[in-house]
Amino acid sequence: MSHEARLDSLEIQNVVASSAVGLELDLESLSDDVPGAEFNPDNFPGLVYRTQDPRAANLIFRSGKIVCTGASSVDEVNQALEQVFEELGSLGIPIDGREEATVQNIVSSADLGTTLNLNALAIGLGLEHVEYEPEQFPGLVYRIDEPNVVVLLFGSGKIVITGAKKVEYAREAINVVSDEIESLGLLG
Repeated sequence: MSHEARLDSLEIQNVVASSAVGLELDLESLSDDVPGAEFNPDNFPGLVYRTQDPRAANLIFRSGKIVCTGASSVDEVNQALEQVFEELGSLGIPIDGREEATVQNIVSSADLGTTLNLNALAIGLGLEHVEYEPEQFPGLVYRIDEPNVVVLLFGSGKIVITGAKKVEYAREAINVVSDEIESLGLLG
């Protein structure tokens, strides 16, 4: 299977991004004023505000920091955060000092299209970059330096890429992993 076919199987599962309003927030009163907001400081220090379209959870902290998680694209993150800012603005909270969203992590998955011998891969990829303890976790954890991501490889040929700050890094990771597995003669 060509790299292009493998890249076609790339699916973004979750985008995590952060922003901030630039001032402290009173989460107790926000939890009363924002419809559907959940605030339970005994369990979690932030207020959880879920958007429906796009579906995302926005974690709003007292410091004014906001973390958006659960979106399936960078565009969706920006749309969800825009809804949060609109909601805060409608409550009279100044949002002029808001920060541009910064992507913290993109989690994606792909299918290499072939089964993998994880024991052989653990040795071939080099133990300094690999964690493989099948009794603990069924996947092989492979840390790549360039791009700086973590790839979980499974015997089925499915992979999960985490730690990417851009979608392109996930695509690059598929190429790096495919090339390395191919060069080891372990790609079916």
